[in-house]
Amino acid sequence: MHDKDVQMASSHPAGHTAEKSLPPLTAGPHRSRLGLISIVACFGGLLFGYDTGVINGALNPMTEELGLTPLTEGVVTSSLVFAAAIGAIFCGRLSDGWGRRKTIIMLAVLFFLGTVVVVFTPNFEVLVVGRILLGLAVGGASTVVPVFLAELAPYEIRGSISGRNEAAIVIGQLSAFVINAILGNTLGHLDGVWRIMFAICAIPAICLFFGMLRMPESPRWLVEKGRDAEALEVLKTVRSPERAEAELAQVEKVALEEGQEKQVGFKAILGNKWLRRILLVGIGLGVAQQLTGINSIMYYGQIVLIESGFDSSAALIANIAPGIIAVVGAFIALSYMDRFDRRKTFIIGFSLTTACHLLIGFSSMILEPGNPLRPWVILFLVVAFVGSMQTFLNVAVWVYLSEVFPLHMRGIGMGVSIFALWVANGFISLYFPSVVDALGITGTFFVFAGVGVLALLFVATQIPETRGRTLEALDEDVTTGAIFLPTAKK
Repeated sequence: MHDKDVQMASSHPAGHTAEKSLPPLTAGPHRSRLGLISIVACFGGLLFGYDTGVINGALNPMTEELGLTPLTEGVVTSSLVFAAAIGAIFCGRLSDGWGRRKTIIMLAVLFFLGTVVVVFTPNFEVLVVGRILLGLAVGGASTVVPVFLAELAPYEIRGSISGRNEAAIVIGQLSAFVINAILGNTLGHLDGVWRIMFAICAIPAICLFFGMLRMPESPRWLVEKGRDAEALEVLKTVRSPERAEAELAQVEKVALEEGQEKQVGFKAILGNKWLRRILLVGIGLGVAQQLTGINSIMYYGQIVLIESGFDSSAALIANIAPGIIAVVGAFIALSYMDRFDRRKTFIIGFSLTTACHLLIGFSSMILEPGNPLRPWVILFLVVAFVGSMQTFLNVAVWVYLSEVFPLHMRGIGMGVSIFALWVANGFISLYFPSVVDALGITGTFFVFAGVGVLALLFVATQIPETRGRTLEALDEDVTTGAIFLPTAKK
């Protein structure tokens, strides 16, 4: 497509007046129904958070019982993460063909099976199998749940609705930290206490399974499959009747245009320079988020705090502080998500996290081991880093990825982007203990700061804005490349 075509598309009335043509949101039972659907679906995020966070406190007793080595500790931790990469790309594609709702129900079953295998594992090998099952479920949930919520939400509150999944993730991680601290300090003398930590995962998995049985399918997915009447029925349960019919008309128009173009799958994406570019934007943003090192704190926070000067028991308790600030930051993010531009939020977030990395590095260099201030200063800065990350990056990144891809490539676009995100996460989780051992806290966080500067430049120059647009308007502007025009970058 030529630049002239892009200029014409940018002035196309359908792309920029779609939001104005919709009836306004109204209060009523449909708003409560939308809230209920988001809560049920977010059990997937809760499981995501708990299963990734529980290893933080379970690793030490697990190592003692199963005789793990530093290498096998890394394998146990990273096996879930690398499996999540596979789950993300596979389930993104599966949800495009099978449906968002059915895929989430399948993931609930997978969460439960993985939990059972881990809890009753007799050895390292079976433990890794269980962690892989959990990883496939975690990766799938990280792809499908945000898309499901974004496709159900009105564009005016899409950020706060789809962002609830990230809030659920950090609530799950905080729950894991708190439960680990309680069980570790009260039942730590018992063999297999880590099995109890993992067994708790079964409860939200059961809730997700039975809850989703009563939830509707994504109306946008139904339209893509030619099931327009069902889509209208679903929309009328979460919108006023007038708004439901108007939104359906927009979705039908976009689905018809895309059906005529027959742009589906990797081949079509790679053959369209604008779809290829938006896919690279998604991949780059996902990788940049992980290279801040946020999950090194969520997985190995106890190790970082021990390295800074806390003893093992105190580190287990102190590790709750980053979990608390993560939840607080998530709710702050939800409160402004529909009022501040995504791109500006990313720039603030990467600026703050990079500054925190530098401060952690300088503090650990100036305050030598043995200094009584050292552990508390580093804990404060770690909390500041996690708070900055959660308030300005984590929620916003997941919301952005769930809304930026056109309908016909949304599942695969999310899948590929989150695959890259999880691969970056996997390498960090696998090598972080070795890097800390080789470079110490000082060198490790200076490396994170350097990467943060590169991420900041990427966001400032490559990320187009998406806030305040319907998915259908974004769909058109992404496909034609109009979203990349300078006037589109607020």
